[in-house]
Amino acid sequence: MIKCHLSRLMGERKLKIADVSRETGLHRNTITLLYDETAARVDLDAIDRLCQFFEIGVGDLLEYRAGPDAAKA
Repeated sequence: MIKCHLSRLMGERKLKIADVSRETGLHRNTITLLYDETAARVDLDAIDRLCQFFEIGVGDLLEYRAGPDAAKA
């Protein structure tokens, strides 16, 4: 399972989806899908823009969780 930490990152900075969309140039739907962790696919350009915006690495945005309890976490 892939865990996306976008909601935590936005919450720490008190950002809204509209703020991130405006600053990154990404469509609101892309950010919403990542925020809600419902995205089935993500474009590498979107990951790149988010990492640049938050000044983080990919591993800080996305995390792989293995094991039977991964879906519950």
